[in-house]
Amino acid sequence: MVAKESQVRMIGYGGMLMESFVAISALIAASVIDQGLYFAMNSPAGSTGGTPQAAAEFVRGLGLTISPADLTAAAQSIEEESLISRTGGAPTLAFGISSIFSTAFGGGLAAFWYHFAIMFEALFILTAVDAGTRVGRFMLQDTIGNVWPRYADISWKPASWSASAIVVAAWGYMLYVGVTDPLGGINQLFPLFGISNQLLAAIALTLCVTLLLKHGKAKYAWIPGIALAWDLTTTMTASWQKVFSDDPKIGYFTQRSAYQDAIDAGELLPPATSQEQMEQIVTNSTVNGVLQALFALLVLVVVANAVLIWVRAIKEGGLPTTEVPHERSDIVAPSDFFATKEEKAALREHEASRGELTGAGGRR
Repeated sequence: MVAKESQVRMIGYGGMLMESFVAISALIAASVIDQGLYFAMNSPAGSTGGTPQAAAEFVRGLGLTISPADLTAAAQSIEEESLISRTGGAPTLAFGISSIFSTAFGGGLAAFWYHFAIMFEALFILTAVDAGTRVGRFMLQDTIGNVWPRYADISWKPASWSASAIVVAAWGYMLYVGVTDPLGGINQLFPLFGISNQLLAAIALTLCVTLLLKHGKAKYAWIPGIALAWDLTTTMTASWQKVFSDDPKIGYFTQRSAYQDAIDAGELLPPATSQEQMEQIVTNSTVNGVLQALFALLVLVVVANAVLIWVRAIKEGGLPTTEVPHERSDIVAPSDFFATKEEKAALREHEASRGELTGAGGRR
């Protein structure tokens, strides 16, 4: 995507803006949906019962009103069998977008817009999963390579294939847990995903600060530094709450203890409807709590190591880097979607010089 360095601003900042538009679209889509339908869609099956009658009763218990006929009609309008307990956010966004587009353009295309939005979200998610899988494979090979150097060779197919399989199995397991958890993926998996996603951003910002200081550009380090401080404050606070909170609705380990105590007493805690589901919640809460603590600890290790490098870089006015040395590019291309007057002139000059070289080559 990048023909020259000046295009990074357009692609990086533009990509960030486009992703924020997706978030804004999701908020708008959620706000246009009937509140009763929203909670029927985003509550776990253990709470809604999975049927229009039980879901309508559940919604009434929240102080809202929706009839079984309304729930059935909503599903039929987009040619789906049911919208009850379709947790995870994607159906909510798709249904909201479908409602907006159907009202704006008419034509009775609610089902088309719903499935178009679902396809868009699937592609959006798959690109993230693809990139995450490749990065995870590289990190796994690099980690194991510390004790088995051969495994770090990314050109060695047995290592690449096995590392890819492990990473895919790991995120596949987490996806399965989110889909089948009695408490609903939006309560169990989404907090873990959301916090870890922003912890990854913290690592990227740490790298930005480190590179600026290594290059002797300390006066610019505050720009990613402020973002890093904010990111670490929010994500570490959230991580602390998810690991150590004594509220079973927040803390993973407190949640695990509450359900384990109920199992020992032979009781059922809603929304679980069986002992098997109780044990499933205990297992999932334990795994999520351990992963949450591990992710936060690893990021703190990265940041702590980076701080030591920052101190050295500031004292010495810079440090050597492993980056490829700067090399002036001969590529002529606009920095943005539309070329400036100067860039157009440079492009014409470049094309003319290429034509002259081609002509000279032909004569030879």
